[in-house]
Amino acid sequence: MKKLPFFLHGGDYNPDQWRHVPGIVDEDFRLFPLAGVNSLSVGIFSWTALEPEEGRYEFGWLDDIMDRAAARGMAIVLATPSGAKPNWMAAKYPEVRRVTGDGVHEPLRELQCRRHNHCLTSPVYRENVRRIDEALAARYGSHPALALWHVSNEFNGECHCELCLAAFRDWLRAKYGSLEALNHAWWTGFWSHAYTDWSQIEAIDYSVDGLVLDWKRFVSEQTSSFIRNEAEALRRHAPDIPVTTNLMGFFDGLDYACIAREIDIVSWDNYPQYHERPGETETLPAFIGLTHDYMRSLKPGRPFLMMESSPGPVNWYHHNRLLRPGQHRLKSLQAVAHGSDSVQYFQIRKGRGGSEKFHGAVIDHVGHENTRMFREVAQVGRDMEALAPVFGSVVRPKVAIVFDRESDWALKASQGPLEALKGGYADAVAAHYLPFWKRGIAVDVVDGDAPLDGYSLVIAPMLFMLRDGFAGRVEKFVAAGGTFVASYLTGVVGPTGLCFTGGFPGPLRKLLGVWAEETDYLYDDERNAIECASGNPLGLSGSFETSLVCEVVHAEGGAEVAATYGRDFYAGDPALTVRRSGKGEAWYLATRADAAFLDSFHGALARRLALPRALAADLPEGVSAHVREGAGGERFVFVLNFASARREVRLDLGSTYRDLLSGGSTLEGSLALPPFGVAVLQKNPA
Repeated sequence: MKKLPFFLHGGDYNPDQWRHVPGIVDEDFRLFPLAGVNSLSVGIFSWTALEPEEGRYEFGWLDDIMDRAAARGMAIVLATPSGAKPNWMAAKYPEVRRVTGDGVHEPLRELQCRRHNHCLTSPVYRENVRRIDEALAARYGSHPALALWHVSNEFNGECHCELCLAAFRDWLRAKYGSLEALNHAWWTGFWSHAYTDWSQIEAIDYSVDGLVLDWKRFVSEQTSSFIRNEAEALRRHAPDIPVTTNLMGFFDGLDYACIAREIDIVSWDNYPQYHERPGETETLPAFIGLTHDYMRSLKPGRPFLMMESSPGPVNWYHHNRLLRPGQHRLKSLQAVAHGSDSVQYFQIRKGRGGSEKFHGAVIDHVGHENTRMFREVAQVGRDMEALAPVFGSVVRPKVAIVFDRESDWALKASQGPLEALKGGYADAVAAHYLPFWKRGIAVDVVDGDAPLDGYSLVIAPMLFMLRDGFAGRVEKFVAAGGTFVASYLTGVVGPTGLCFTGGFPGPLRKLLGVWAEETDYLYDDERNAIECASGNPLGLSGSFETSLVCEVVHAEGGAEVAATYGRDFYAGDPALTVRRSGKGEAWYLATRADAAFLDSFHGALARRLALPRALAADLPEGVSAHVREGAGGERFVFVLNFASARREVRLDLGSTYRDLLSGGSTLEGSLALPPFGVAVLQKNPA
């Protein structure tokens, strides 16, 4: 597989929309080197420009861009145009248009509008996509500028047409083998929902949790199949060019672990709201860091790509505020710090019309380089050149946090758990992530099927659904010396949404040494307290606030009570337990604890396990530090200041560093970072 040639710095470029304006492309290619733009993502929504009518192709404009890029040593990320079908196709083949459904109204075939509204199952659409992909691959597969295939764009949504329903029923037949097995797995005796013929199964019935889960799995697998159909056409002509598609962070409509199996490089679109609340120094930056780590972990041990970001305000937030000076550079290099080998933008030149005509761009409507946005992009371009030694290096965490999309779906499908919890799974994961982010400790974000060997600490917050085999792998991990942390609402249901019998947390009950007998959901303004037990194994002390959920649990099987509840009828009952097993131990946190407790708890675990940190010293508020490691053992330490004030960072004693962003200047003792400042340090040889 051909590797990317260098850090990609560029983004979505739409020259086909400017073909009627003489001189624009010439001017753009004059501006690209001034902005440090070395790559262009082309053709993402260009189907009509490429194929104005069925079977008639117009590649001249794209030939020109590809050749210009090659002559200048630029890289092209060439997209397939399947994210937005042409009007001629929608009119000639109505079946390619998506059918909406909500389980209440009659299904409705959508009009030809918007984007991402095609049927993923339609053989007609797949064949049309295959033809245009084959034509692109045959023409450009060996072009010297081609660095990466970009399949479609931001896959999302679902179709409820008869083709999709038929495919869903076939998928269920293959999975369960018989209606008897399906009815048992879905518990369809409830409300007399037992199916006596496959044709009775619809895509939507929110009273059958197993149906909800399997429909979502089907949509993910059908999307994966669509991507595979495109990738096969591309690889037939260009087998050495890697394939990607741009994901959307914690978007909950697809299981990205399923999608990642079809692509060679993970990429995603990053639009943090740093402009919305410039005073936010930790929670939001840490959540974006978590999202980068989640995307990176889909292909562990290798870099990812930030395929889209904005050098300025977007057009779709409630308040589309300006980025403050330095924030564009900060958020760009934050992605690189977490393992990205690109900083890409939507968009290069701002369009004059359409729904994104006010979305930020490298080249603004004014059309020249004398804008603040252009200058800040150019600074990032210079940074990417200075960081050439970092290219291709990786992140090697010893901590994994489990975020499982199928578990999220299972919780949301269940009636009973508090709505604030059902919609807050990613927030619960982020709360456990923040203490490590603050300490400069790298984290992977994995699902319930991921291997656990190689980690020292695995944390599974609110893992409502357990996949088959997960408990057994955790038991082996702990027995071999690993530390496992689980929380409330873990181990409640299995893969079809059926509750475990024999007491929660289900298959993890013996390992954790707790029985969660009852669950108390608190009002939004209600609080309880965690009281740390004297002499607990981590030396935790004091009282901490807890909210939303308090499980009434019993310690058993030799589990030790490390903290108890402070109020209500279950005051004095366990709130935090630990049970040793083999060479390791398993912790259970029975309530949603506040940030102060999680910081103390995970900080103590980090010290006990001697988890590696980017820098040995404590970091000031709003500063994060991250390490990328080269194949030869090189360590590149990114230090980022998300505060709007100057921060002083202590460096490791006895070490000297050179800052790659400041011409290799030597640093020792401490580092001064201006507001929104960034440094990338490489330790000098002894």
